[in-house]
Amino acid sequence: MNSQPVDYEIKIETSDNYTITMYIDYFNSRLRIDDYRGNLAAIAEKVKALSKHYAFSKIIWKAREHDWPTLMQQGYVLEGIFKHYFNGDHAYSMCCYLEQSRKNSNHWLKEDEIITNIYGLDIQGEQSNLNEDYIIRHGTLKDVQQLSVLYDTVFKVYPTPMNEPDYLKKIIKEGTVFYAAEYKGKIISAASAEINYTYHNAELTDCATYIEHRKNGLMKHLILQLEKELKKKQIYCAYSLSRALSFGMNQVFYQLGYQYNGRLINNCYIFDKLEDMNVWVKDLSHS
Repeated sequence: MNSQPVDYEIKIETSDNYTITMYIDYFNSRLRIDDYRGNLAAIAEKVKALSKHYAFSKIIWKAREHDWPTLMQQGYVLEGIFKHYFNGDHAYSMCCYLEQSRKNSNHWLKEDEIITNIYGLDIQGEQSNLNEDYIIRHGTLKDVQQLSVLYDTVFKVYPTPMNEPDYLKKIIKEGTVFYAAEYKGKIISAASAEINYTYHNAELTDCATYIEHRKNGLMKHLILQLEKELKKKQIYCAYSLSRALSFGMNQVFYQLGYQYNGRLINNCYIFDKLEDMNVWVKDLSHS
């Protein structure tokens, strides 16, 4: 019996002078350094060696403020800033490309235009009322089947296996918070908050709505509910990565007071190809 291919692994690499927590992303051909301590030069050397071992084309490193200039000297580029990520201190998204094709963005100017147009819009002072046909509620383990169908339908490709009920069960049990919108008893929209309790931040992600239910403002309501949950847990750093080609999702975060803080080139496979992702960050302690 053949086992299913592994999309990703989380590994901790240690030596006498460093510890590295890595997200080994086979599906998206990238190595992400989520945490580290110790000798920076030795860590950087190990990271490059591991990336070549796995034949990955991109390295993403969430660096602390005093480390990012050193990484830049070693060929990394600063693509985004996650403000207040490390218990109030900023995380600097430093990226290194190991293949020229991974570095080339085919839609950069169009994505710039989208951001420019969004920042030309007025921020809505109040959230519109929810259509009475919809119910916003907390997502539970009982919803994994409906959620998996939603993600499988909305996205041809997604960077994590959200179309698998077992994966959804796993992340919910690990603490990921879901909110869903129901229409006539069926989940038709959802979003989640992936919480890092060590550094007190959360990624708002997995935003999906069936096409026939879009333009009803559902995603704003879902994100606002997730923000309330995060504040109850004393999580004040909220961030999201939005498809840079999606006017709608980028507009949602702008309208909700998130700040555009950079763009990650060819970050992951989503929708139908490798795509650039915009970084949006919000300090919930001021909302």
